[in-house]
Amino acid sequence: MDKVFSRRAVLVSGAGLTAGLALPGVARAGETGSVGFVLDAETLDGGEQVTSLTLDTARFGPIDPASLTAGTFSVHVKAASPIDTGGQDVGYDLDRPVTAARLDRRGNIVLDLAHGEGQPGTLGYITSKSRNVRLDLRYTLTQNAPVRLRHDRPVTFTRFRQGRLVNPEVDAFGYHTSRSGMKYRLYSPTPRHGRRPLIVWLHGGGEGASLPDGYYDNETTLRANRGALGFATPEAQKIFGGAYVVAPQCTAAWMDDGPRFAPLIHEIIRDLLRTRAVDPARVYVAGCSNGGYMSLEMTRLYPVTFAASVPICGVVEGRKDGDPPLIPDAALAAISTPTWLVASRDDDTVDPQANTVHAHELIAGSELTLYDHVVWNGHQFPGHWSWIYVARNDPSTRGTHVWQWMAEKQRAGDTISAMPGS
Repeated sequence: MDKVFSRRAVLVSGAGLTAGLALPGVARAGETGSVGFVLDAETLDGGEQVTSLTLDTARFGPIDPASLTAGTFSVHVKAASPIDTGGQDVGYDLDRPVTAARLDRRGNIVLDLAHGEGQPGTLGYITSKSRNVRLDLRYTLTQNAPVRLRHDRPVTFTRFRQGRLVNPEVDAFGYHTSRSGMKYRLYSPTPRHGRRPLIVWLHGGGEGASLPDGYYDNETTLRANRGALGFATPEAQKIFGGAYVVAPQCTAAWMDDGPRFAPLIHEIIRDLLRTRAVDPARVYVAGCSNGGYMSLEMTRLYPVTFAASVPICGVVEGRKDGDPPLIPDAALAAISTPTWLVASRDDDTVDPQANTVHAHELIAGSELTLYDHVVWNGHQFPGHWSWIYVARNDPSTRGTHVWQWMAEKQRAGDTISAMPGS
């Protein structure tokens, strides 16, 4: 019978940087060397979570899968904010239950972790700054029992080295910075002949930068929710015939100064029209909350740029009682871009009646979808999170869902020469 043992090692990883700390241990018979592992993540509707760990074990030879159980390894994580939180504790320190241990097709050990909506993820929300930040994650692995190679040789690992965070959907978006300095992420479709649509996703207030803290990560826009990611899924790409998806990141909040940020977004669109095979007649804009306001602002300021707009739980009224509206009624009534507004009646962050319904009443020919609650896969989310439905192509009218409705819209005429700055 193999001797009972426990081997532990840790490594710190955060905000795109990786640094190592390993406990070397004392080699014994049957022990082998250092093993690296990566954090496998998925962006759920409520935010990104680490769902499994993949250990680089294939190089040690074929492992007998029968020697792997959920108890072979234990996992612990500490998470901390990379910036000052003003005393708020946004991190956590907890065990991550292992639900299964298995081999992937390369022969590496994969530890599946318990996860689900409402559980701690890779981001923390700092209330005083109204910002999400990517947490520094420190994972500790403990090996509780040996694994066996195919020839029945028991193997233990002396130390573990944490590697990078891997989220294939997020990683499919490249990093870019515009000439004006605004950062954005870009998904590019599979190359083929012909010009392709462009979908502009404008994030909510919590996904902006926090420049006083030196925090401009260009990542939370894709990790906090599935807004932009939804349009890059195979289902959406099939509907749009392959589309570019661009997600600019604001240096603050769009509502702070929409008329100033609008030209910066428009510059990114124009650059993509010049440098990518984008069809200028099929440029679409969608956004949530702060980004819902900014979607309306973009169609107000650039009436010939967009083929369709989907503002979700956006703001048009004044930010405080007595303030002038962010978008005046006359400006809303002048919007000519085909518009589909989405919100939930139980939104207690942005009043749907005074904002979404009010905008719908003024924008000629606009569509409106109002939900009672935000519920997906049996989980009820805050009423403000109605963007979840758009990210899942749920809103429909007269038998047509929102992605198909967008894909059918095209601008007529020479939209490039008509765009300001041409």
